[in-house]
Amino acid sequence: MRAFVVTGPGRSGVQDLPEPVAAPGQVVVEITRVGVCGTDVEFFTGDMAYLGSGHAAYPIRLGHEWAGRVVATAADVDQGWLGRRVTGDTMLGCGRCARCRAGRQHVCEERYELGIRGGFAGALAERMAIPASSLHALPDTVDDMTGALVEPGGNALRAVWASGVEPGERLLVLGPGTIGLLAGLLARALGAEVHLAGRSERSRAFASSLGFAVSTVDALPPGPWDGVIDATNAPGMPALAVELVEPGRKVAYIGLSTTPSLVDSRDLLLKDVTATGILSGSPGLAGTIERYASGAVDPRPLVAATVGLAEVTDVLAGRRPGGAGAGPKFHVDPRR
Repeated sequence: MRAFVVTGPGRSGVQDLPEPVAAPGQVVVEITRVGVCGTDVEFFTGDMAYLGSGHAAYPIRLGHEWAGRVVATAADVDQGWLGRRVTGDTMLGCGRCARCRAGRQHVCEERYELGIRGGFAGALAERMAIPASSLHALPDTVDDMTGALVEPGGNALRAVWASGVEPGERLLVLGPGTIGLLAGLLARALGAEVHLAGRSERSRAFASSLGFAVSTVDALPPGPWDGVIDATNAPGMPALAVELVEPGRKVAYIGLSTTPSLVDSRDLLLKDVTATGILSGSPGLAGTIERYASGAVDPRPLVAATVGLAEVTDVLAGRRPGGAGAGPKFHVDPRR
């Protein structure tokens, strides 16, 4: 089968690899759509922290935002999965430790991360083997494009939950990239009043086209901000989030800077602010599928273009395909 492999910083391409086989507990999925994420770009540039920590190494097959159809199962897997359209969790825990048994496999010390950590091959391929325990069925009202937006949506939904905003309250989202926009859409569906702040004129214009109130950080309207989500990679934003949020309320951190981000614990304490970090979308995947399936949230406008495997290198290098829309997300159809 054809698969996209990164072999080193700036080095990547399509390779012919052996067909995957479902090991015990696994299924084989024919991949219909894959999202390209900022984490994938960091692997392509060599900046991904896991490369330095030893949790990941080249060569690596990326792809952790995906949708597909089950085409084979191991003998010990429920045969009812055959033919079903699915997406799946990125975080593959050991299944034995206390964290996994408590449903927190996304922080299992021995976890694999699909296409990211531990050498578990990702979805940028025609087919992929994956544990059946990580699957989530997609209803007919969730198409392939939307299905491949479930994983980032799960992250965004957890950030909205962590911000603590209720209907009618005001949420500030720092960073109108994919996660920030999804958080805005999900919070707006909840009934919150959402404002997005960003540096890029293009990203602000796109957020405005989705009906959001938008500004730069320097031109924010007056508060109060009942919750703040930092979805940026700027090291100064975590401290700003604490500064802007109402006393006694919550901030959620889902952006990740490549350099240390400093937050003064005195500011948290003296404002009685709760700060939550969001590592993964795992606990939010089912809720995201429900919101997509009901039509409460339609994330598809975020996808600027869908390309084939041979064009992934260009996307990772920051080159926008001809005819791409204004959205921040690019998808891959491995069948092309």
